[in-house]
Parts: sequence; C-alpha cells; structure tokens
Amino acid sequence: MTDPSNKLGWMLDDALQMPETLSAVLLSADGLLIAHSQRINRDDAERIAAGMSGLQSLARTTAEFCGETAEGWRQTLTEFAGGYVFLVAAGQGAYLAVSATIQVDMEGVSSRLQQLVQRLGQELTAPARFAQQGHGSPA
Repeated sequence: MTDPSNKLGWMLDDALQMPETLSAVLLSADGLLIAHSQRINRDDAERIAAGMSGLQSLARTTAEFCGETAEGWRQTLTEFAGGYVFLVAAGQGAYLAVSATIQVDMEGVSSRLQQLVQRLGQELTAPARFAQQGHGSPA
C-alpha cells in the first residue's frame, strides 16, 4: 500500500537502484520524516529520522574538532560490521540518510547521493505559486 503523504518517496527509491543499498529516509533538522523509500515502513522510517537528526546534530557540534564551523558539515558516514549509513545535507534544514551493506560501492553511493540532493533541493525549495501581494492573486 502506498503512503499518500510520501510524495518524494519515488526519488528515494530511484537512488536505491544501486546494488547493495537498503533503505533511505529524508528528514527535517528537527527529526521529522519528510519521505521514505518503499523498503522501509513508515513507523521504522520515523524512528530512523529521529535518530539521524541526533546524529547530524552531534556531527555539527563536533565540527570545531577539525577546525570547521557547524555550517561546514556535509556528510557523516557510520560503519557497522555489516554495512554503512550515509547521512548528508539535502537542502535547507533537510537531511538524507541511506543504509547499505558492507559490499556497497561507497564512492558510487556518495556520488549518487549528491545527484539526488540536487534534485531534492529543487523540490524542497520550489518557489511559492503566488506572490505575497494583494489577496493571494497569481503573480
């Protein structure tokens, strides 16, 4: 069954066409789920989104450790015995997390994620349909 509130899910599914990728979630900075791939159910995606929000917050907080500011954060890679989680900035106040097996082509996933971030950025920052003048009339 398709989740009607998951309007950008198809873009995440497209990114998962790479071999050895597992799931993807798009989240806001405060940990709210924006979209998820079909390979993860909504409840799990919401839980992962909350966790990824904390992870990006920790990464930003420790930026000065390498001489950076929080705004300089681009990506966090977490490695486990059986795989990886890639967490990247995906526009103003949005983050993209993708899980993959240990056999994944890490460089390929990173490149694919950057392409997806560009597409998502356009979707997430689409201009308003109406100007702020008058009574909501078209510009």
